[in-house]
Amino acid sequence: MNIQGKLIIIGGAVDKGSFTETDLDKNAPKNLNFFEEGILKRIIKESKNKEQSRIEVITTASKIPREIGPEYVKAFRYLGAENVDVLHIERREQASETEILDRLKSADVVMFTGGDQLRLTSILGGTPFDEILISKYRNEDFVYAGTSAGAAAASNSMIYQGSSSEALLKGEVKITSGLGLIDDVVIDTHFVQRGRIGRLFQAVVGNPKVLGIGLGEDTGLLITNGRQMEAIGSGLVILVDGREVKDTNLTQVELGQPISINHLVTHVMSNHDRFDLDTFKMTIHSSQYV
Repeated sequence: MNIQGKLIIIGGAVDKGSFTETDLDKNAPKNLNFFEEGILKRIIKESKNKEQSRIEVITTASKIPREIGPEYVKAFRYLGAENVDVLHIERREQASETEILDRLKSADVVMFTGGDQLRLTSILGGTPFDEILISKYRNEDFVYAGTSAGAAAASNSMIYQGSSSEALLKGEVKITSGLGLIDDVVIDTHFVQRGRIGRLFQAVVGNPKVLGIGLGEDTGLLITNGRQMEAIGSGLVILVDGREVKDTNLTQVELGQPISINHLVTHVMSNHDRFDLDTFKMTIHSSQYV
């Protein structure tokens, strides 16, 4: 399938500036690097109509939607995007309302905030909103952007629970279906700071066809054509490739027992590095061998 849209998935804690401060302009110099090269600026750049793009901020995953939504609106507007609003969907029946569906149809960008990815999928999954979202991503010059929960929910397989410290005990990582925009990957967020690599190890060893993607904070991936990935932001992206796993005790141990895995392949990406989901080849932007 030739995917027309773009995915921008972000690990969380996007450095959008300290917009809770009343002195916005006074504090802006602290964030100049972000404003020039940061992830939200990249979202605007990748959108169909740039600063004139229609952007809808979707707060469904958040427990404080009325607080977090306006912060993103301020951030986008500070970066030059004026056509931004918050789309609150807090109940499943709202995802079938004509007004909300019309706003989605008119959007060039949707920005899913953080929160609880299970809340996001349980409210939106299988609704007319979800169907239009997937259709726009597949068939239009459209950007799906998601941070934290919004990133984790983008794939077909979604991690929704699992202790970082006990992630390599059988059964500790819980996986369900996500929104289904991209297949054959599983995404984890707040990855480096919260030590979640074990969660990806267990997710991947259970089905080595799936590529594990671990997104650090203020770090993301731009995915074009559904296959080409570029690391963006200030931190790291960890990829876990299980296709060459040689052995594991996964099916032999009881629930709660440690899992052994022989020969997992990992890649570490930083800003502007690329990875091809068809060839599984990584290109380092500033390689010492070029």
